[in-house]
Amino acid sequence: MKAMVLAAGLGTRLRPLTDDRPKALVEIDGHTLLEIALRRLRSFGVTEAIVNTHHFAEIVKEFLRGHDFGMRVEISHEETLLDTGGGLKQAAWFFLEGDAQKPFLLHNVDVLSTIDLDAMVCFHREQNALATLAVQDRVTSRPLLFDERGELCGRKVGDVEPEMAKHANEVKTWAFAGIHVLSPAIFGKLSEEGAFPIIPAYLRMAAQGEKVVAFNADQWYWRDLGRPENVAAAETDLRNDTYLKS
Repeated sequence: MKAMVLAAGLGTRLRPLTDDRPKALVEIDGHTLLEIALRRLRSFGVTEAIVNTHHFAEIVKEFLRGHDFGMRVEISHEETLLDTGGGLKQAAWFFLEGDAQKPFLLHNVDVLSTIDLDAMVCFHREQNALATLAVQDRVTSRPLLFDERGELCGRKVGDVEPEMAKHANEVKTWAFAGIHVLSPAIFGKLSEEGAFPIIPAYLRMAAQGEKVVAFNADQWYWRDLGRPENVAAAETDLRNDTYLKS
């Protein structure tokens, strides 16, 4: 299986931890976020991964050169930040080489979770989905909306009216967990160019009849690592075995 780790961000929310390093190399209990993500992916059978870079790119490159993660690791460097959608599209070559029929994982570097990625991939296949998004029932300022079949139908940002991609008789509100399973067919449907976020692209594709589904990850531990206080909380979770017990 293949995967992409999204690691190109500036990490502004993590300052001062990112004053002299990219957010991918911020440490939790002596291990970098990038190492944690790659080793976790390897534990679920990922044998090839690509990491996008931009901020402090050379430091990330040197880090990857100096570590053996038991898998092939490529780099997709972004001269300008391409956001999730643009970064994924630039790395299309990696997923389209060889057997381009198998689903792959897209994983934010700044999330820590025990989500069962095998179960998520199996669910993706069972649903015959174009994209499967790990979601949880928790408070967020940017919830995604899913219909009675668990298919993406809209989103809500702030206090404005929801943006609906298609009609739904019933709407379930979930928070996205930053982990996707994607079918390689998505590259033929990403018509956006340059830098672009992936969620609006998912909404466009859902409106066109493509299947973008929710994978309920409520039973597993998950934490956003985008702020220094969240990193500190994650270290406490590790010390207390909260992370491992979920």
